[in-house]
Amino acid sequence: MAEFSTQDGITIAYDVTGKGPPVLLLHGFPQTRAMWHAIAPPLAEDFTVITADLRGYGASTKPARIEDMSFRHMATDQRALMTHLGFDQFHLVGHDRGGRTAHRMALDAPEAILSLTVMDIVPTHHLLNQLSQQVATAYYHWFFLAQPAPLPETMIGHDPDAFFESCLAGWGGGMGGFDVDALSAYRRSWRNPDCIRTMCNDYRAAIAVDFDLDAADLDRTVTCPALVLYGSDGIMGRAYDVPATWADRLGRMQAQGLPGGHFFPDTHPCETAHALSTFLKAQS
Repeated sequence: MAEFSTQDGITIAYDVTGKGPPVLLLHGFPQTRAMWHAIAPPLAEDFTVITADLRGYGASTKPARIEDMSFRHMATDQRALMTHLGFDQFHLVGHDRGGRTAHRMALDAPEAILSLTVMDIVPTHHLLNQLSQQVATAYYHWFFLAQPAPLPETMIGHDPDAFFESCLAGWGGGMGGFDVDALSAYRRSWRNPDCIRTMCNDYRAAIAVDFDLDAADLDRTVTCPALVLYGSDGIMGRAYDVPATWADRLGRMQAQGLPGGHFFPDTHPCETAHALSTFLKAQS
């Protein structure tokens, strides 16, 4: 593991492997960069692969304020990391919260992004502004985690494994496909009370900060090549026509359903790596 400190004092934990065009992989909730353990190695045969913990997650800094957990701040960290590594332009891949961070980076710094891949998300503004009963029931955590502190922190802190593993199992179709070592890394992270707090602040910021930022950008289109991947058996795939939710936001979009639920990068890493490699090679 290596570490990079941003100008505002945030330390980002990351790993680099491989050689070739740079690709930044960003994890989601409630995971860490360990989620790429089986995807980074095959990509590293053709690319320089950077996996990083988002601020608030894993081994990265856990800031105190809600506004410091916005996707804009997360994106700024990761772009600074890539500049530090000597990559002014790079391919960008994100799952879940990492996908929302990646979308925000593509809007804020389009000159840096060679291609964008988002995994198993619909746009943040779309999800919150057109919320259905089906999605509100399945993705209740958006609103539970966003409740004022310390309510969700206290309740989760009573048994972090029970809460977060219910998320993994409920959205991913069970726990059977998760790698043992990756699960150990996730548990080490989410058992940290500071990480529980910053993950709650991530969801508070999505409602208090990111919704308005996205509302201001509804007429903007990401123009780089883009790939939308989603779990064919997941909640998003059942509740939405996922590609259609991105059609007016991504100007050069491809889309593909992959086997599995929300956590298909964990449970179906070979298929995920193949889809990414095929897309990225076509852009390089």
